[in-house]
Amino acid sequence: MKIGAIADTHDNLAAISAAMKYFEEQGVEAILHAGDYCAPFALKRLLQTRIPFEGVYGNCDGEREGLAKLLPSLAAGPRHLELGGKKICLTHDRSRLQHDALEASDILLFAHTHDPLVERQEGRLVINPGECGGWMTGRCTVAVIDTGTLAADIKEVYQQARS
Repeated sequence: MKIGAIADTHDNLAAISAAMKYFEEQGVEAILHAGDYCAPFALKRLLQTRIPFEGVYGNCDGEREGLAKLLPSLAAGPRHLELGGKKICLTHDRSRLQHDALEASDILLFAHTHDPLVERQEGRLVINPGECGGWMTGRCTVAVIDTGTLAADIKEVYQQARS
């Protein structure tokens, strides 16, 4: 199963559109967002796909009531999901994660640092898709996770203009 991983979109609608197009082209079967949508209008754009979508709040998601109206399953992390036969721990800030929450997972998907990362730790795949919004680094990145091979690839999906 291919899973689209996205985070830190921070209201950048052009980057969100590019990411969603990329996920559709890659044939992802689910999309997981590791937080920091910011405003409901950004989440609304993310939900304009037929691909199943789940997520957690980030530290910059101030309009939680509006976000929850659009996606009632949205919750503070960590969330534990099973997709493609793999147990996934989805959170925004991994520094706040309890070790036992991590121990029971095959994949840890997190965000917050805006730095893309794919590595193995203690037998599990650890992924930060980086920032899709591109406001801090100028790079708008996402990841595609393959649960069959337990691998992930980071892809830059949009060129953010920097001043």
